[in-house]
Amino acid sequence: MKEIVFDHVSKAYGKASVIDNLNLTVRPGERLILLGASGCGKSTTLRLIAGLEDITTGSLYMGGQKVNDLPSGERNVSMVFQNYALFPHMTVADNITYGLKIQKLPQAEIAARLSSVLAMLELSGLEDRKPRELSGGQRQRVALARAVVKRSDVMLLDEPLSNLDAQLRGHARKELVRVHQAYRQTFVYVTHDQVEAMTVGDRIALMHKGRLQMLDTPHNVYNRPANVYTARFIGSPPANILPAQYGERQLQVGRQTVRLPEGWCARVAQSGSRELYLGIRPEHIRLEWEQPDNALAGVVKYVEDYGNRRGVYLDVEGSEVAAICDRSDWQTGQPVYFTPDPGKIHLFDCQTTQNIGYPEAYHVENIYQYQSI
Repeated sequence: MKEIVFDHVSKAYGKASVIDNLNLTVRPGERLILLGASGCGKSTTLRLIAGLEDITTGSLYMGGQKVNDLPSGERNVSMVFQNYALFPHMTVADNITYGLKIQKLPQAEIAARLSSVLAMLELSGLEDRKPRELSGGQRQRVALARAVVKRSDVMLLDEPLSNLDAQLRGHARKELVRVHQAYRQTFVYVTHDQVEAMTVGDRIALMHKGRLQMLDTPHNVYNRPANVYTARFIGSPPANILPAQYGERQLQVGRQTVRLPEGWCARVAQSGSRELYLGIRPEHIRLEWEQPDNALAGVVKYVEDYGNRRGVYLDVEGSEVAAICDRSDWQTGQPVYFTPDPGKIHLFDCQTTQNIGYPEAYHVENIYQYQSI
């Protein structure tokens, strides 16, 4: 297992910056997810680790060794590509063991590793088939087997499940975790799918326009977003973000106000911010027909049916607010109310868009501490 350290790493193609001053440590044996939208730099980051791209500035260390100029073949990494990159003229067995033969491992060792990985990934009986004779899920497992059988220190996965349908993708996620638990390699996994990120990763590195936005556990990325971008990217529907002003121990949202508890007042005062964004996730909003104390009012714009629940979209002071509800009797144009739960809200500075933090009352043994970039 190797630790991977990005020390002020940047990557540019001419004047176009793809990675901007990246500082990131991948812990030995962990599953780190590089998450972000297309073009955010996550695949480029993976290729820098693999040695498939040159670093423009900064240093990359693997196992304590600076590897900026180390050839890809000497880094002891294996990679699973989005398109699987299988040799069409080779059998499953030959595809899996090709790299081992190039390394000139003993035939007995190759056979033992092949047998082990075929059993682990449920490919036994398919050894003599060609890739064209396999389903998409089977091809994905062959590509994964080829990477696993190498037993390298680092496994790099670039959108490996994106070509699978939803059911196969769920099954493959479990296989990936099972493979990691068996070999404890350092996994670096690129995806744009937040469900994959939340279910596979030990930690998530969320990227946007070549910059790291947040690095933490899936729990903290979801429950304590470091900035507005993180809050909006994670979650479906994403977190609601409402412009607000703080004064006289309350938040003013448009023409409406809600009082803040003492802990939040102290937190806002400490931050020095007065122009804020109020963040609250749709599943943390409880809609009511009658106006309760300290509530915000809105009007139902439209309703989405998710089968076992409803997505109710409101107009609140000109901003769209989504709420997830069990009830189905919502009508367009209906006035509704909700009281922000102090334990479920997030406040962000309007200028920096960074999270101002949380009152101590809402920390549980410091599990919500996050690294803001």
